[in-house]
Amino acid sequence: MRLSGRISLVVLHDLLVAMLAWLCGYWLRFNLTIPAEYVPAAWSTLLWVVPLETVVFARFGLYRGMWRFASLPDLKRILKAVAVVAAGVPLVLILFRVQAVVPRTVLILNPLLLLILMGGSRFVYRAWKDQRVAGLLVETRPVLVLGAGSAADLLLRELARPDSKYRVAGLLDDDHGKHGRLIQDVAVLGATGEVGDWARRMGVADIILAIPSLDHAERKALLERCAHLGLNLLTIPSMDDIMTGRVTVSSLRRIELDDLLGRDPVRLDSEGLHECLGGRVVMVTGAGGSIGSELCRQIAHFKPSRLLLFEQNEFALYQLEQEFARQYPKQLIACLIGDVKDVARLREVLAQHRPAQIYHAAAYKHVPLMERDNTLQALKNNVLGTLTVARIAREVGVGKFVMVSTDKAVNPTNVMGASKLLAEMVCQSLRPHAYQERFIDTPGTQFISVRFGNVLGSSGSVIPKFQQQIETGGPVTVTHPDITRYFMSIPEAAQLVMQAGLMGHIRARHGRAGEDCRAGPVDDQTCGQE
Repeated sequence: MRLSGRISLVVLHDLLVAMLAWLCGYWLRFNLTIPAEYVPAAWSTLLWVVPLETVVFARFGLYRGMWRFASLPDLKRILKAVAVVAAGVPLVLILFRVQAVVPRTVLILNPLLLLILMGGSRFVYRAWKDQRVAGLLVETRPVLVLGAGSAADLLLRELARPDSKYRVAGLLDDDHGKHGRLIQDVAVLGATGEVGDWARRMGVADIILAIPSLDHAERKALLERCAHLGLNLLTIPSMDDIMTGRVTVSSLRRIELDDLLGRDPVRLDSEGLHECLGGRVVMVTGAGGSIGSELCRQIAHFKPSRLLLFEQNEFALYQLEQEFARQYPKQLIACLIGDVKDVARLREVLAQHRPAQIYHAAAYKHVPLMERDNTLQALKNNVLGTLTVARIAREVGVGKFVMVSTDKAVNPTNVMGASKLLAEMVCQSLRPHAYQERFIDTPGTQFISVRFGNVLGSSGSVIPKFQQQIETGGPVTVTHPDITRYFMSIPEAAQLVMQAGLMGHIRARHGRAGEDCRAGPVDDQTCGQE
């Protein structure tokens, strides 16, 4: 190991500490006064003890660590080195027949003093450096943390770092048994309902929500209360993201759209989907879109043998590929650039990969944009594109074709809704029973259409427009003052598509294969029922 200037100082420090610990062992053994006959023995044995301890310290890597970042692993290394020294010193003195009187108490005190002096000096140095760095940083903002559980404990540890821009003034929790208690030296002041009073007392403008288990209705009520009080509410990431290492607990974010649904998210039939998707080749068209990309993420959880990502936009496909490389490195994927209207490309892809299921999410869906100057493109992409993919899927024997539709296909009043209704009709016309005389020996492809309404934050959704209007000071434009909109999150929309595919699978077992299945906020048909 090359000795730099700083490492040389650390080695010199440990040499002095080793000498001091050995001599202090004699000093303490004889009640702070070393008898004259023991003084020569104390100094002569240093010639054996100090070099031995220095070699042991180097072998255990004590000179590779940085004191500025001294932590528990460094203390463990010191502890191991000291344990070896405790056994090695008496062994060396015996083997080399050192002619000096060494009291047994000194052999016990020496490793204890080494541990205290070496470990203490390193952690005192780190504390001093942290204090200096903290003094150079921009003044921290005081915050109140809602919650006094495990998530709050993790958050406090992260925010205690010297580079944190927040300083926790106190905790609030509805468990009265925690009031007055301390977590990481931060007091639990009171209940969450007292957030306004404590914010005024502490001069706090930012509130951090550290209760991942809080349901959506309570989260929404809390946000409304903070907004009424003029407080900025932040939240920690979900526990799933924290545990999988995607983000740290200190990656604070504002309350997002999904937090405001006012209800708990819908859960999947995981067991059925594992059976339906696991170990199969699955293809998603429009994989780079908001719904298509989330579909790919959700499908990856069920471990298909290969996931085909079919997308026209090169950059969107590249971003999805990079995300899968980070988040799902073991999932086999094929990134396929192509247009759903390109017959030759689709035949090539489907013949090569032979997917068992296709989720068709490729579509133009922005209502006003499709209404005026892009009517023909909407019909070509949404109707002819669906017809092309569906026909080739049937030709190559794809087991299931799930088309993502919309509630605007119900009595459509715009081009986008009409194009989606026509796409549904295309899928219905391709059901096996309509061609049973011509394809009597060919196993039929199930065609399933899934309708849903407003998806929070999806491309073309009204919510991003509302956000932009609010940020620019308004006004917020609505279709009608009395309109009521029902929203679902992007993950829920993707889950609905997968669940509809599973329900179509169940229906095929109990009814006619290839029946159309529509799921969503539509009253005329219910997916999966006879």
